Amino acid sequence: MEARLFGLTLTECRQLAFQLADQNRIEHPFNQDRKMAGQGWMQGFLNRHKDLSIRKPEATSGARAMGFNKVAVQQFFKLLEETVQKYKLTAEKNYNVDETGVTVNPKGSSKIIASKGKRQVGVLASAERGETITAEICFSASGACMPPMLIFPRKRMQQGFLDGLVPGGWVELNEKGWIDKILFFSWFKKFVEYSRASKDSPILLLLDGHSSHTKNLDVINYARENGVQMICFPPHCTHRLQALDVAFMKPLSAYYDDEVRKWLRTNPGRVVTFQKISYLFRAAYLRAATMAPKQLEHGQKKQSRGSVPGHPSKFVVVGPRATNQIT
Repeated sequence: MEARLFGLTLTECRQLAFQLADQNRIEHPFNQDRKMAGQGWMQGFLNRHKDLSIRKPEATSGARAMGFNKVAVQQFFKLLEETVQKYKLTAEKNYNVDETGVTVNPKGSSKIIASKGKRQVGVLASAERGETITAEICFSASGACMPPMLIFPRKRMQQGFLDGLVPGGWVELNEKGWIDKILFFSWFKKFVEYSRASKDSPILLLLDGHSSHTKNLDVINYARENGVQMICFPPHCTHRLQALDVAFMKPLSAYYDDEVRKWLRTNPGRVVTFQKISYLFRAAYLRAATMAPKQLEHGQKKQSRGSVPGHPSKFVVVGPRATNQIT
């Protein structure tokens, strides 16, 4: 897992050991309440595997203040190029997944025209101010888009959540509206079906280091069974390496804000609620998806080819920490 940049802490390793024993029905003395192996097991595991050691992830994350650094980028691109060459992966088989938050009431309001001298200008807002849903977005390097999954912060499904969904999209529920291991596994199974991944036709999936992605034994096993090669972006680098971040999420957010403002203008006296989110998100998503192939291509070129094979030597090194800092 470390080779794919899926670094594990001691606690995460103990949790995975519990999951592995539980799934394979192996008798064990592990703590059922905490759902993890004990410290004694962990020490014994390290003693049995002398090739393992406990280290700080210096090579990948480096100095956190430096963020996007040369060492992390070199390691990522080396692994990426080796994987692409080994499995002969084309753009159609290279996928990128990421989450984005969708607020009922957009934070950024566009400037509006108002009478001179007026100190305060109001704007209509939504009923559930500050509440957020999560959208799981996935595109291939060729621009093909998998229908998104929306996660609402509710316990019970409502028909309004389903009205106006992106074609093929679906809704899941989580009390806080966040992605978790169970929901990501649910999404991952649909991804395998959508991408037609198999051991005979492998697929590459690039993703960030969120625990629901990388510390998820169900996902890891299912990926192995279906020929999905997963590579994790190094910490603090997704804003520059992840194609969805640099080329799709920003216009999607802008289009969503625009759709909310248009709806408020054409529905005076009403407010945006969760019942309208899927409808408004669909309009914004389809606008952004129409531009996706061009945006992704532009974003990948702009970011030294972002999530497709390239070479870190193309990066321009600047600043006082010239040995590591990258523009």
